[in-house]
This record gives sequence, structure tokens and C-alpha cells, in this order.
Amino acid sequence: MELRDDVDRGLVTRLRGSAQAQLILLALVLTLARLVFASAIHLTEDEAYYRLWAQHLQWGYLDHPPMIAWWIRAGMSLAGDSPLGVRLLPCLATGAGTWLLGDTARRLGLSDRLAVRAGLSWNATFTIGLGGLLATPDTPACFFWTLCVWFLARSLDPAGAARGWLGAGVAAGLCCLSKYSGLFLAPGVLLWLAITPGGLAALRRPWPWLAALLAIAVFLPNVVWNGAHGWLTFDKQFGRVASHGLRLGRLPEFLLTQFVLLNPLVAVLAAGGTVAAWRRRTEPGARGVLAPLAIAAPFILYLLLHSLHDRVQGHWPAPALGAFALAAAFAAQTSRAWIRRAAPALGLGVSAVLLLHLSLPRSGYLGVFDPTLAVRNWEAFARDVELLRRRQGAQWVGVENYGVLGQLAAEGAIQAPLVEIIERERYFGWDPPFDTSQPGLIIDLDRRVREEDLRRCFAVVTPAGSLDRGPNKGPATRYTAYRVQGPRRDLLRQGCPWSA
Repeated sequence: MELRDDVDRGLVTRLRGSAQAQLILLALVLTLARLVFASAIHLTEDEAYYRLWAQHLQWGYLDHPPMIAWWIRAGMSLAGDSPLGVRLLPCLATGAGTWLLGDTARRLGLSDRLAVRAGLSWNATFTIGLGGLLATPDTPACFFWTLCVWFLARSLDPAGAARGWLGAGVAAGLCCLSKYSGLFLAPGVLLWLAITPGGLAALRRPWPWLAALLAIAVFLPNVVWNGAHGWLTFDKQFGRVASHGLRLGRLPEFLLTQFVLLNPLVAVLAAGGTVAAWRRRTEPGARGVLAPLAIAAPFILYLLLHSLHDRVQGHWPAPALGAFALAAAFAAQTSRAWIRRAAPALGLGVSAVLLLHLSLPRSGYLGVFDPTLAVRNWEAFARDVELLRRRQGAQWVGVENYGVLGQLAAEGAIQAPLVEIIERERYFGWDPPFDTSQPGLIIDLDRRVREEDLRRCFAVVTPAGSLDRGPNKGPATRYTAYRVQGPRRDLLRQGCPWSA
């Protein structure tokens, strides 16, 4: 009997070791693939804009807290000022998040096989499969949210309760420094404790309260920065909460978008797993699935309410996807074999094809219908803008959009000051000093730049032609230029009012 027990224990140990090895191998393989694609795919407009943040580190910016700027700065210091440098830490964090999610499942009492499947399901969502390499605030927000839940799972072990809670507090603060969606972790943790038998008893100990203080302390510098800058980011982000009337069509749009971005097969499994976990909530395994779902529930509820009056961008729910991946893995245990196998194949396969398409140096066969036009041909376009600037005798180049500014700046071809003339509050005096009374060249998408608007800001406005970015000529890539001179206002402080 003792020999049989020893054999069983050894088999369990080997199985657990095998599951851990599979999880680590999955994370490593996918991280390597992301690094390859990250180096080959041109920056998106948002990434190029955040690259400018990384050159001017602060505790906050107009759009978001500062974490992504710090990550980009660290990545560029290691891998250079290149797409790989910009995306290095996001790629590594998504790989680490794969392991954290799987290990969280194990710590919540779920099987080793389910832990591997959860990591696979997470990467099989299109939001992570395609967006997991991008240098946007969602990537660090996802990582630190997952890290927070991992620490909370560790807090269930009495021997590690203190370390678990304190680690969760630091991770929650870092999540808030990444994106304000991290603020929903606090009500989520309270909901988790409330639905867990005996969970609220944890509040009688000091560790949850110390964790909350740590989270506040980590997040506090951004609050102080906002206070010193007229509550700039708070106004922009929390201003979204205000309702401007019901727009009921946004709710089905949100649900359909998430059904697609979650990967339709993963979405079906996640819905089934959530229902099954709730019905079996007295079982330890089901409670392990409900824990991350409960933590994410207040955030998801807010997004549902937000969709009743405004559009919810597809990437906003990204931090909650780990919980849905766990639910999908839970359902996959008892689902039909075809959906269990097809779900990751669909997500990873389609993501790989799209990333490969993005990484191709040239792409013209889809014409103006190519969804990747936004990242194409910026290098040649920047050279064309510089040639046009010289022909026009312009001493500086202005644009009307932060994305165009970021892309032109990233190429380094413009040998003159480059400035966005509209939303000056984005830049905090980063621009190199130059004489705006000298002739300038304003260029942006034909649908954005209008001569009558520029005449409100400049005494002399002269059409300077148009440029197409890439071979796919059309509204999406046609840029119109104007030579301007004689600013009627302080261009760098006040900017030029955006067209109506």
C-alpha cells in the first residue's frame, strides 16, 4: 500500500511538472513569435504617439497615466529606438501574463490541465492574440491586473496571506498607473470576498487594508500630477462617465464586438463556463473560476452601462479577458472535442495570418480595402513631406493629429521642427523652440485639414498640393498640404482651433 501511494504521488508530481513545463513552453513560444512580429510590423499611430511620451517622462499625460511611457523608454534603452524596442516590454509582459494566468488557476484549486488550457484560451482571443504585442496602455493594465489576481490567489494560503495581500496592493496601484480601469479592482475584490464563504472575515485582519494603502501610495504620484495640471487626465477620462442621453444601439454593438474580439468559440465557451461555475458554486473548482470573474464583474458592469450612452472601444475590456479565459477553459473540460480544439486553433491561426500580413513590407493587392493601410508606407511618406517642405521654403511642419505627428517623428526624416497645431495640451512644451512667424507647411489627411480653418489662424494660407501615402490612392491615404505664414495667435501655447 505504501509503495502504491508513493507511485501515485510520484505520478501526480510528474503530471504537475509536465503541466508547468507546457505552460512555460507555451509562454516562451508565443513570446518569441510576438518578438519576431513586433520587430517587423510598423508602429501604429497610437504607439508612435506613446513613443513621444517615452522621450518626455512624466507622472501623467492628457490621455492616460504614465506606465506605457516608462515601458517604452525601458524597451528602447535595451533594444534601441525601433519597433522592437517600443514593443519589447509589452511582448515580454504578455508572455509572463500567460504563465501568471495558468498559475493563478492552479492556486485557485483548478487542475493543471485546465491551467494550461486557460493560458491557451487567453492567447486565442483576438484582443490578446493580435494586441498582446502592442505598446498601448492596455498591455501593462492587463499584466498588472493579472498579477494582482495572482497575488490574491496566493493570499488564500494562510502561510502566504500577508505577502499575497501586500503584493496585490502594489500590483493594483501599478495597474492604476497603467490605465484607470485598474480602479475597478477595489470593488471587484470586495465582491469576490462577499461571494466566498468566510471571505469577508479577511477584512478583520490588517492585510487587505495595508494592501489598499499600498495601492493608493503607488497611484498617488499620478493624482498629484493631475492636481498640478488642472486635473487634465481625470477630466478627459472620467468625463466619459457622464451620460449624454440613451443610445441603445451601442449595447448590441459592444456585445457583438466583444463576441468577435474574444474569438467566437472562446466566447461561447466562456459564457458556458460562467453559467456552469455559478450553478456549481459550492464546489471548490467552480469557486476558483468565479473568483477572477467576480473581481472583473464591476468593470464589466460599468462597460455595459457605458455602452448605453456611448461607444465602448473594443480593447477596453482587455484586463477582464483572463477571467473569461478561465471560464472558457472550465467549460472546455466537458465540451465537445471539436470546439475544444477549434477554439485555440481559430484564435491563434487567424492572429498569425493577420500579423504575417501586417509584417509584409509591401501590400497592395487589397487596395483601399486593406485594413492595414494605417501602418503602411510611413517612411516614404515622411521623405515626401520633407521634400515638399524644402520646395515650399517652409521652416517647420505642422499637422492636425497626434497620430500623424507621432508617425512622422518616428521616421526621423523631417529636418525641421514638427508640431501638432490643434491639441496643444498634449505636449506640455516639449516642442523645440522655433520661430512660428517663419513660413510653415501644414499637412494632414484631406478630410481633416481645411483652408478656411487655417485662415482663422494664419494671415497667409496657400495650397501646396497633396501627397498620397503608399500605392493605394484614396481618402484614407490622401494628404493635403498648405504653406502658411503670419500666425494670428500664439501657436505653441494656444494652438489653432479644431475645425467644427
